[in-house]
Formats: sequence, C-alpha cells, structure tokens
Amino acid sequence: ACTILLRGPGKDTLNEIDRNLQDAMCVARNVLFNPYLCPGGGATEMALAVQLGQRAKSDIDDVEQWPYGGVAEAMEVIPRTLIQNGGGNAIRTLTELRAKHAAGLTTWGVDGEKGVPVDMKEYGVWEPLAVKLQTIKTAIDSASLLLRVDDIVSGTSKKSE
Repeated sequence: ACTILLRGPGKDTLNEIDRNLQDAMCVARNVLFNPYLCPGGGATEMALAVQLGQRAKSDIDDVEQWPYGGVAEAMEVIPRTLIQNGGGNAIRTLTELRAKHAAGLTTWGVDGEKGVPVDMKEYGVWEPLAVKLQTIKTAIDSASLLLRVDDIVSGTSKKSE
C-alpha cells in the first residue's frame, strides 16, 4: 500500500490529475496481469486493416467481402486521425504506411506530433495488448448492435392511417 499526495492550483486540475493517475495505474496493472504489448501509433490497426483487406480480396467471394472491407476501412481511422492531428497529408501518409505494412513492416505507425510514419519499435511507443483487444471487441460488438437495430427498424412497416 502507498499514499500519493496530489497538489495543484484548483479542484478541477486535481480531479483531472487524479483521473490520469488512475488510468496510468490501471494500465500498469493490465500489463502486469497480461504482460504483452503491441506497437502503438496506429500500427496495430493498420496491420489489421491491411490483413483484412488482403483477405477480402483473395480468400472470400461476393457479398461476404463487404464486412471484411468495412472493418478494414474502419481500422484505418486511428492512423488517419493521428496523421491529421500531426498536420500530415492523410492520403499520402496512409498510402505509404499501407505499403510498409503490405511489405511486412508491421511495427510502423504514425508519429502523433509530426504526422509521419515511423517504426514504433525504434520510437518506443507500445500499448498493452489487453486494452487493444478489448477496444477492438467493443468496436465490433457496437457495430453489430447498430446493424441489428438498423435491420429491425428498416424491417418494420409503417401503419397507414
């Protein structure tokens, strides 16, 4: 057990520091329980997007390709957002990053400050695998739920008066 004393200029600042400290301790706990890391900077999402896109084009036929392609496109949102926040050219940088991943350089991600591709292994940016897995599972579950709700809503007929 330990005590951490937080000091700050105001109540709002202290509350924000407390939330950030709680998040950091939960990440450290997750890494201790499940000591696996994956590259950060959108590298994991880009690797998934490239693999799903390749699988949709080569292994799967007809309508079954659409979910793979949709998830692959959705996975590219994280790297695209990092590129845009860093002030980079999203189309050019995403194409370059996609090419690196297609060539097998799966640890390449986006430098969040400059918006350029870098090797996350050399850059030293890692994320806990447990957090990444939970994020992806939650995103897929949420999309499935929305599709089910949309299917139910579109399947109902309006009563004419």
